[in-house]
Amino acid sequence: MRIALIVEHFPPMRTSCAVQMRDLAREFYSRGVDVTVLVPSSGQEEAWVIDDFEGIEVIRLKAPYTRDRGNLVRALGEFAMPFAMLRSLRASPANVRRYDGVAWYSPTIFLGPLVLALKRQSDCSAYLILRDIFPQWAADLGIMKRGPAFHLLNQVAKFQYRVADTIGVQAKGNLTFFADENEYGSKSVEVLQNWMQVPQHAHCSINISQTRIAGRQVFVYAGNMGVAQGMDRLLDLATRMQSDPRAGFVFVGRGDAVDKLKAKADERQLTNILFFDEIHPDEIPGLYAQCHVGMVALDPRHTSHNIPGKFISYMHASLPVLAIVNPNNDLVDIINDEGVGFASINGDGADLQQMAQRMLDLGAELQAMRDNAARLANARFSASQAARQIASALGMSNNSDGPRNIEKGSD
Repeated sequence: MRIALIVEHFPPMRTSCAVQMRDLAREFYSRGVDVTVLVPSSGQEEAWVIDDFEGIEVIRLKAPYTRDRGNLVRALGEFAMPFAMLRSLRASPANVRRYDGVAWYSPTIFLGPLVLALKRQSDCSAYLILRDIFPQWAADLGIMKRGPAFHLLNQVAKFQYRVADTIGVQAKGNLTFFADENEYGSKSVEVLQNWMQVPQHAHCSINISQTRIAGRQVFVYAGNMGVAQGMDRLLDLATRMQSDPRAGFVFVGRGDAVDKLKAKADERQLTNILFFDEIHPDEIPGLYAQCHVGMVALDPRHTSHNIPGKFISYMHASLPVLAIVNPNNDLVDIINDEGVGFASINGDGADLQQMAQRMLDLGAELQAMRDNAARLANARFSASQAARQIASALGMSNNSDGPRNIEKGSD
């Protein structure tokens, strides 16, 4: 059995997309499935380069560079990307290969033409791993007006939905988006929870015990810090808790809002907060081992539902969660029903301080939240569960060659 995984990012990149698809590829391979990962690459002269990643075949296909460009140039590059990838694939030895199933990750929304070509060539089904509903969320946040550009991108997104035989959304609340069969066709839409594999405990380049917040209970945020998160509310929380010597705050990652957050922290003369650049994903468990509470933030203007990968990483690390998210987000019910922390839907985050102070006072109850988090991670947010679900939808459930071991590299 062979599956094609099509993805915009893959190691050595460190995005959540790259890490999730790495873990999914490892899981399929460990189950005896031959895995081919197709990924665009703008930094190579050759049309195609085939790499071996822990026994997994990775084909890097020459495609236009789309990052750090103006909106128009980037849009043209992304429209051209799947066709350039297909042209590069046609020139490779893998051109004649047939697959038993195809799965691809969105964002990006532009891979539909490549998926359709592989489906037709292999006469197989395709599974769309849909992690956010773009351009809908961009319009919700005011990043994009509902003008010609929005409607054009919306048609691109609808095309990939029609190409898919099964769509896996990350929360129940997103199922209603696909309720109109006249709009999206009659297809299977299901909840596919986010997932991760926990790397073995590794050295972490961040040592909180050697910083000015050593000895405090640490609230950590690790991940992207951009418009979609609404990070100002977490900075406001740190500001309001400046006088509480028990609490410290650590922000790790990258994003459009990082410089602004640092400038505001300096302006407010906050001594209870630290910022660190992005670290390797395998260092994250070592970071979390030094922390006590994980933080999640989503902009309140979102109308789609999102279970962030960082939430799952907190669960796997047995970290209780303090979250501020958009109203009606499924994450609120998960946190409350599973007893893994506290969640606010107050747009300005005014109630976060009360929740944070309550967590500082919990004592033994905090350990119960840790136990609940570990149980939840194993039950719902594992790569093995995701692979089983995708394989079942593709009709590959009972046809692998059996389990095999893999030697994990350093990425």
